[in-house]
Amino acid sequence: MIELRTPTQIEQMRPAGRFVASVIQALAEKADVGVNLLELDALAHRMIKDAGAESCYIDYHPSFGAMPFGKVLCTSVNDGVLHGLPFDYTLQDGDLLSVDFAASVDGWVADSALSVIVGTPDPKDEWLIDVTQRALDAGIAAARPGNKLGDISHAIGSVAHGEGLKVNLQFGGHGVGRTMHGEPHVANDGRAGRGLKLRPGLVIAIEPWFLHGTDEIVFDPDGWTIRSADGSRGAHVEHTIAITSGDPLVLTARD
Repeated sequence: MIELRTPTQIEQMRPAGRFVASVIQALAEKADVGVNLLELDALAHRMIKDAGAESCYIDYHPSFGAMPFGKVLCTSVNDGVLHGLPFDYTLQDGDLLSVDFAASVDGWVADSALSVIVGTPDPKDEWLIDVTQRALDAGIAAARPGNKLGDISHAIGSVAHGEGLKVNLQFGGHGVGRTMHGEPHVANDGRAGRGLKLRPGLVIAIEPWFLHGTDEIVFDPDGWTIRSADGSRGAHVEHTIAITSGDPLVLTARD
């Protein structure tokens, strides 16, 4: 069921958005050559505890997961792009790291993701992150009342296709509210003018993710970490936004 939030409820969601943004920022600053993925998860865990927040991930167990997630943060490295389960891996010079984090504050959820390059950047990875960010910006810009859900998807996909990238439609954005994943599904490609009419009060996570060489994916044996089928690298960015009577409100905007 798709729920519309009142202006008061959207105001109540702001602390969750600010907290998630602060964690994403801290993780991006912490990620460096020699840092272990488990250290990043531990940092997010401490920040959750200190804020009195709740993890959306640790007990999460959808049908595709071989087990409950068990961590509070997704860390996807290089050919990993989504749902990366943190493990004992030390970041190397040139790694492309995507971090995805969602938490609940006072019963309201926010969700955000960011890709960064550790150490020496490869221009191809910088380009991929830039394209993915531009696609997110385009999707947010289309999130206006009177538009259709397909306008958001079309805006995202148009950026990708304009740069020669293929778009996987198995995973995308989603509704956000009292839980992390709700209706509607927000595909990363689609036809303009189609689908749900956007109305003030709709809160969604918009999350483009693209791979250098393919739109085909494979799962690790853990059922969680999603990788490119051809070994090419991926980038993933995400914001939780609220549709208002005017400009979209980015609840997870970072300072």
